[in-house]
Amino acid sequence: MYAERKNFPLESVKVELSHKRTYAKDCEDCEKQAGMLDEIGCKVHITGDLDELQRARLIQIARRCPVHRTLSGEVKVRTIEV
Repeated sequence: MYAERKNFPLESVKVELSHKRTYAKDCEDCEKQAGMLDEIGCKVHITGDLDELQRARLIQIARRCPVHRTLSGEVKVRTIEV
């Protein structure tokens, strides 16, 4: 949607996600230092005749989407029996 509005020559976008559990002590850039944490890897494949600034802007916009913000923030799951 952003690329279309800005008339970027974007042809396609493909996102690959991976998930792994890792020890917090093995994570150098994590706030949590004890126990386990979930790590989600995200590979973004952008196709089109875009310059580096356009590509960087698309990645910047992607990091601000609601799904990315939810996954990178603190998440609480509350289970309610009905």
